[in-house]
Amino acid sequence: MARSSRIRTGDSVKVISGKHKGKSGKVLSVLRDKNRVLVENVNVIRKAQRPTQENPSGGYREQEASIHVSNVMVLDPKTGEPTRIGMEFLANGRKVRIARKSGARLDEDKE
Repeated sequence: MARSSRIRTGDSVKVISGKHKGKSGKVLSVLRDKNRVLVENVNVIRKAQRPTQENPSGGYREQEASIHVSNVMVLDPKTGEPTRIGMEFLANGRKVRIARKSGARLDEDKE
C-alpha cells in the first residue's frame, strides 16, 4: 500500500509537479486503489455528453480528472506552505496527522 492514506478528503493541497504545478485546492475524493486524488479546480477536462430526453442537444460538461497522489502535498494550516505529514499518538492512544514544518495537527479533534 502506498502513502495515499496520509492525504484525506477535505484536505487543502498544492500540486508540486506536472502540468498543473502551483495550483491548489481541496481534495474532493481519494481513489486509494489507484493512488490518485481528485482536487477541486485542478486537471479539469471537458466530457462530451450524449443527447438525452432531458438534454436533447447533448453538449459538454467540465469535471475534475484525477492526478497521482505523489504530485500533491498537504498545505500547512499555520503557514499555508506545502509540508510533509507525520503521525503522532495522543495520550488517549489515538493516532493523528501532524504537519512536519510547524508541528500543527491536521486532524481536528473529535473528542
